[in-house]
Amino acid sequence: MLSPAEWAAVLLSLEIAAKAVAFSLPLAIAVAWLLARAEFPGKSIVDGLVHLPLVLPPVVVGYLLLLIFGVRGPVGGWLNEYLGVRLVFTAAGASLATATMAFPLMVRAIRLSIEALDPGLDEAARTLGAGKFDRFFTIALPLILPGILAGGMIAFAASLGEFGAVITFASNVPGETQTLPLAIYSALQRPDGEAMAARLAAISIALAFAGLLLSEYLARRVKRMMGR
Repeated sequence: MLSPAEWAAVLLSLEIAAKAVAFSLPLAIAVAWLLARAEFPGKSIVDGLVHLPLVLPPVVVGYLLLLIFGVRGPVGGWLNEYLGVRLVFTAAGASLATATMAFPLMVRAIRLSIEALDPGLDEAARTLGAGKFDRFFTIALPLILPGILAGGMIAFAASLGEFGAVITFASNVPGETQTLPLAIYSALQRPDGEAMAARLAAISIALAFAGLLLSEYLARRVKRMMGR
């Protein structure tokens, strides 16, 4: 049986991961489309920057977020002064940190589905008079939907386990930014916290595994609906 504090960590992790995926998914689709279909100077640099969080230590990503979105950073200072929005040490900041770490996983999955899309379909629709947005929303988007779902669920599962970037940028505040990994870390610092850490670790494994299974199920279901 979980204590109120453990339930709070579980629910907060789900909320932060869901917001991270929801807010970054449209941008991930746009970036994946740009990298898959467009040719422009500096494309390799953009590609490298998008995937950089995959190879950087998460603490470094959190530190960079602190420099950019902190109250004295160029973006965070502007948000705080003109909009009254503070991201550092808040749940919104935790969502930003998890979204940054999971973003490359979403882009990678969606980009693969776009690259597998037959360019001839788009060309055929164009010759029939369909506009750019019409071709994307009625032809491309339904066909790449399995990749979008897979990328979103993988990012959600990864967001649940993010630790380094969150604790660096959003800190470890119970009830505000203390997600499952941070709650496990806090429990292990206490002499009597081993049982709590074990319970939360089991929940983390179950949630991550459920996310991966759901991703596979949704991808197969969408493929069957589309007759593929």
